[in-house]
Amino acid sequence: MYPTVEHAYQAQKTHDEGERRRIAAIKGPGAAKLAGKKIKVRLDWFSRSLQLMYDLVLLKFSLHPVLRQQLLDTGKEELVEGNNWGDVFWGKVDGVGKNHLGEILMRVRTELRREEP
Repeated sequence: MYPTVEHAYQAQKTHDEGERRRIAAIKGPGAAKLAGKKIKVRLDWFSRSLQLMYDLVLLKFSLHPVLRQQLLDTGKEELVEGNNWGDVFWGKVDGVGKNHLGEILMRVRTELRREEP
């Protein structure tokens, strides 16, 4: 069990169970992210990272009805992970970036809509 998606994501960067437990015990997602930058990353990490984030985000919004509804309430709006720390992989900065997290959120939103009665 991990307290946040960030904890779970960072812990999966390694096969070392001790490191995974250590990351799970860290207070706060920001500290978990920093810890994930200091571990030995598994060789297949990059090829698995986007699917893993999708799976974790889908699980989060599937398990939390309030968050699920908030995501669904965004309608068909484009979702952008904006940030001021220069992350152009997961988001966009000044309109530039791959916005993988925004794309994942929109995919999850579409998936959740399919599950509605």
